[in-house]
Amino acid sequence: MSTLRESLQDYLAMRRGLGFRLVEAEVYLKDFCVFMERRAQTIVTAQLALDWATAPASIRPTSWAARLTTVRQFARYLQGFEARTEIPAARLLPFRPKRCKPHLYSQEEIGRLLAAAETMPSRQALKPWTLQTLLGLLAVSGMRLNEALALTRADVDLKACVLTIRGSKFRKSRLVPLHASTSRALARYAERRDDLLARRDAEIGERARDPNFLLTGRGRRFQEAEVHKAFYAISRTVGLRAEGINRGPRLHDLRHRFATDTLLRWSRTGLPIEREMPTLSTYLGHTNISDTYWYLSAHPELMRHAALRLERRWGGSR
Repeated sequence: MSTLRESLQDYLAMRRGLGFRLVEAEVYLKDFCVFMERRAQTIVTAQLALDWATAPASIRPTSWAARLTTVRQFARYLQGFEARTEIPAARLLPFRPKRCKPHLYSQEEIGRLLAAAETMPSRQALKPWTLQTLLGLLAVSGMRLNEALALTRADVDLKACVLTIRGSKFRKSRLVPLHASTSRALARYAERRDDLLARRDAEIGERARDPNFLLTGRGRRFQEAEVHKAFYAISRTVGLRAEGINRGPRLHDLRHRFATDTLLRWSRTGLPIEREMPTLSTYLGHTNISDTYWYLSAHPELMRHAALRLERRWGGSR
């Protein structure tokens, strides 16, 4: 019979083969295995899972519930090999995850962010242009930040106006069509990027760079932490975030804006949202269409449109 650690490796390999990344889950479950070893236990029980999940007294109950959910999923797998395994009840530590309330950027706010990005002080001549291009791309495409940063030159087809998103959430890939104006903006960035990097290569006598489309002034891929830090500074410059405080509008809110603007445009032109929703869900890379429907509740005007449609539908059936 395999040990709990061996079973964990098999479980992770199986789930990852299905497309799950399980980065945080792996950390949790390795810690759970250590906990079980310290207790000299080899059979998972509901009580042991609960004891481990609630052990850190400094974290919130929602985090306890998330830890227990991770063990519950692992226990379901283990029960197929060890009948004595107990699966913790789903309501043992009930919680409802709360979505962050998105900031719905206005067109004027996005314009100010782009202008501030272009003029931000930097030792790297390319960095402001890259940040401006990145912000603009996120605003008009609804992409996730990690998807945009992972784009390689081969993924950006400016003639066909199509981006290829590879191995995103749940390792899914998809095509993202672009407006011709966006392709022209990306082409201008690419020309400026190659020119600035060529000058740098001539100055330092080397040519070493990553294959990514969006690059730092040193020819390297931007890291997410770098982008967030720069975005905090830019948003403070334009008054969207208080000095010294990181809380405020998020980069991810640009994705929210894209989704709600698309839904508003459909609703205002009379398109049946329920028919078009799968298209938006596919474009955004959602695995569950319910995640896309959530955007209906994220904008006051969308809620009014939805209420009016319901009123017309039910009112006409009387």
